[in-house]
Amino acid sequence: MRWKQNPSMVLVALLAVTGAVPLAVHAQAPDASASVDADATPSDADLAATNCAIGEERFLPGDYYYCLGTQTYGQQRYGNAKKFFATAASWASKPAQYVLGIMALNGDHQPVNRPLALAWLALASERPNSDFKSAYDSAYHSATAVERQAAEQLLTQMRPVYADATAAVRAERRYAQGMAMLSRMNNIGGSMYCMEGVSTLAQQTSNPSTCRPVQAVVQAVDRTAVNVFDGWSGHVSVGPLQEAAVPQSTSHGGN
Repeated sequence: MRWKQNPSMVLVALLAVTGAVPLAVHAQAPDASASVDADATPSDADLAATNCAIGEERFLPGDYYYCLGTQTYGQQRYGNAKKFFATAASWASKPAQYVLGIMALNGDHQPVNRPLALAWLALASERPNSDFKSAYDSAYHSATAVERQAAEQLLTQMRPVYADATAAVRAERRYAQGMAMLSRMNNIGGSMYCMEGVSTLAQQTSNPSTCRPVQAVVQAVDRTAVNVFDGWSGHVSVGPLQEAAVPQSTSHGGN
């Protein structure tokens, strides 16, 4: 399968940039200092080496499950990979919807299913200026009238689960809940947050802490969320957290 580079799967890399000990990040994840060919096809070993932080599921489950799909595909656990991609797709992951479409189109470890491929690619490309629009257009022009009609029938069933009108709203709600939790921690003086699954070199020392400053986590999640929700008008970034003002005590005389 020709793998489409996912620009959003970079939370672990961003945590490294924003204050964590450097991480061994999957080569496919872009960073500010590396230029990666968007059409490059990574090996199974590259995909299997993907690092997925389970703690990300609390904030951006679409990105997290897409990461698991990538990892398990590289491990040649194709059934699990499809399940993870489908879960990611239900959280509005456009890269996951694209991958599912290409797998169905090419018969990648499954029978060729052109109507299903067309339906997934339609969902992947629904946002304005989508990077996946050309793939959908190509598949649509190559499809027969019968295949197009079958794809529309599938979309009737799939949109309530996978289209942005429901999936992106669901994902935004999860993101907002996670960021509100970080805001509450920040307001009560909790300066560190431990994200499960973020492995650092510190784990090889006498201090196994994987905790990062709350502000660093907020910045990393926010930057990743911009890519996850790219092109969807309903996303609102949180931005830097502000510490709550401490109420000033007032004294009353003349009791």
